[in-house]
Amino acid sequence: MLDNITVIVGPTASGKTDMGVRIAKKIDAEIISADSMQIYKYMNIGTAKPTVDEMSGVPHYLIDEIDPSQEFSVANFREKSEVYINDILSRNKKPLIVGGTGLYINALVQPWNFTKTEPNHELRIEFENIAKEKGNDYLHNMLRKVDEISAHAIHPNNVKRVVRALEVYKETGKPKSQFDLESMKEQLKYNPIIMGINLNRDTLYSRIELRIDIMIKSGLVEEVQSLLDTGYSESLVSMQGLGYKEIIKYIKGEYSFEEAIEILKRDTRHFAKRQLTWFRRDNRIKWFNIEDYKDKEVMELDMIAYLRSKEIICEKRNARNDEECIRNR
Repeated sequence: MLDNITVIVGPTASGKTDMGVRIAKKIDAEIISADSMQIYKYMNIGTAKPTVDEMSGVPHYLIDEIDPSQEFSVANFREKSEVYINDILSRNKKPLIVGGTGLYINALVQPWNFTKTEPNHELRIEFENIAKEKGNDYLHNMLRKVDEISAHAIHPNNVKRVVRALEVYKETGKPKSQFDLESMKEQLKYNPIIMGINLNRDTLYSRIELRIDIMIKSGLVEEVQSLLDTGYSESLVSMQGLGYKEIIKYIKGEYSFEEAIEILKRDTRHFAKRQLTWFRRDNRIKWFNIEDYKDKEVMELDMIAYLRSKEIICEKRNARNDEECIRNR
């Protein structure tokens, strides 16, 4: 029988971190972060990384894991997550995955089999140069011509993923989306019980703007300047994250301070919208709307009750009930 893993998803600024800690303390869980930016050391303010106080004694993994100069792929995330999940389970604790990076979540809750195509660095440089010279949209249109499904799933500004999809096609003669479809035949390693935190658009956008205002007051500009002074290049994947690339342009004089903040708020709103679009495609997610609750405690109790009801379904050991568990995921 598959081991259960609990997953909490939602857009940025929706309160996932706080709710994750609350639930972890009640169900004796340890948290694995599924956030593509919190993985980096030294990048605290711009990633809204939880503080020691906010973690409230709950162990967190895949936070402050790698240097900003290192590359970290979805495959790396899955590999490291599985190590932590198995360790948590071996100590009779519960793994709780919390985050908003859809690709990371899918790596654990979908039967992805990452293509075995070895990286071709010459090809990558070639495609990256095309993006620099002719623009991200031009590169994205190249992908659309050979792999429309992947192009639809990948935003034009996510150059790294566009390049990877083009690289797979060039190396294998097959679109990456075909590999993805074939991999769906693989079996999941875990039984995911997925809960989502939702809130209306106006409330979400207000939270995003408030969070960014707090980031600025907390020293986001100084954090970015410190990273640059330390020698981290603005071209690094880590430094192209939201909150970093906009402030870099301000530091370089390409934006005024007001422009940088307004663009950061706008792009973060757009990012949250894309996150919701991504997660809403998964009908296994049980959504909890913040506006339906008078306080966090009631919402927390409802989420725990739902979790326990799903665990009961999947705790039966015979083959027939395992099938029932799979149907009810």
